[in-house]
Amino acid sequence: MAAMKAEARTIRKDTLPNGLTVVSEAIPYVRSVAVGIWVEGGSRIEPAALNGISHFIEHMVFKGTARRSVEEIARESDALGGAVDAFTTKESVCFSAKVLDEHLPRALDILADLVQGPLFRDDDIKKERGVVLEEIKMDQDNPDYLVHELFTQTFWRDHAIGRPILGTQKTLAGFRHNVVRDFFRKWYVPNHILISAAGRLDHGRLLELVDRYFHRLKPRQNGFEDPLPATRPRVVTRKRRELEQVHMVLGVPMHPMPHKERYAVALMNIILGAGMSSRLFQNIREREGLAYSIFTDLHAYRDTGCLTIYAGTATEKMSQAVRLILRELRRLKREPVPEEEFRRAQDNLKASLMFTLESTVSRMTNLARQQTYFGRFINPDEMLGSIDAVRPEQIQAVAQEFFRPELAGMSALGPLERFALPREELAD
Repeated sequence: MAAMKAEARTIRKDTLPNGLTVVSEAIPYVRSVAVGIWVEGGSRIEPAALNGISHFIEHMVFKGTARRSVEEIARESDALGGAVDAFTTKESVCFSAKVLDEHLPRALDILADLVQGPLFRDDDIKKERGVVLEEIKMDQDNPDYLVHELFTQTFWRDHAIGRPILGTQKTLAGFRHNVVRDFFRKWYVPNHILISAAGRLDHGRLLELVDRYFHRLKPRQNGFEDPLPATRPRVVTRKRRELEQVHMVLGVPMHPMPHKERYAVALMNIILGAGMSSRLFQNIREREGLAYSIFTDLHAYRDTGCLTIYAGTATEKMSQAVRLILRELRRLKREPVPEEEFRRAQDNLKASLMFTLESTVSRMTNLARQQTYFGRFINPDEMLGSIDAVRPEQIQAVAQEFFRPELAGMSALGPLERFALPREELAD
């Protein structure tokens, strides 16, 4: 692949007197603007008894505010002709909109109303509790999701990162008006909010709008303490006789998001299992026919991380699949990645990163992530140069550091009556 050269980006950042941070990127050749209000925290800041409350509040703000009914929120959002959305992760909650540039003031007005004026009426809480419970049931019916959740809850046991973002039926039952309101007031404050925007915009005008809609918001300290997550690797199985396949996840700790070796980790992920040419896909699906679906995932947080390998296979084939997965992990530890395979992974990663700069939504998200995890903005040429600077020996060093039996955990779900995996089989 020819050397890539990325465009220069016009990025600006300011902090309002109340502590709210605003970052933007002007893209003059488009007609849309994407804007996001990012609330620090996510599910990792929840006490065990309130597990799921961040996601629940994300739902509840759309149920009516002091200025708008639920129908008016929906009508005004649709009238913008774009998209208004929200989601909750382990480390943040985001409320976003993508609209024509001329509609930015109206979009910010709606988003500001959602994150400052929700009513949390008792009847709405009761109804939404039922909605989220159905969402939980839907996920429980998905074995792919369920085996990942089983792994996560075991691997990060005793830390909020290990608990489900949606919460549980038990914790949902405790979400009353005063509980939801008090949690909202602790976290939806300017010193825990970041606003990012990208598209056809003027940063000065954006600051004026943000100040207009958020200047009354007062900062607040909540005294939250977030202990460093510690992994608890175990082998856990759950019988589900109604399933036709065994679904398994094997995982190890990994570097956190801001780590200097993050590009080596990303390349290792591509080589191991993130694509059709990856080692796991080629060797386990294509050559051996042991699984239809097999892939790796990176889960990177601000202070920790994890790499997981998922496979779905027949019960009688699972032992062989596990052996072949472990063989590929050992191979990464013992042999540097061949140059041609390494270059292919580099080209893949560079292309995927550049593709994320092709929409206003992805650029808006990129701004927020970089501010959150790095406190600065990494231009595309720096990213490309950092990827080019990685050497195969760095990938081997990462594999040697983390692909160790005492660090590995595993979960398996399905018709497991005839299957058992002694921990010693995870030996290197």
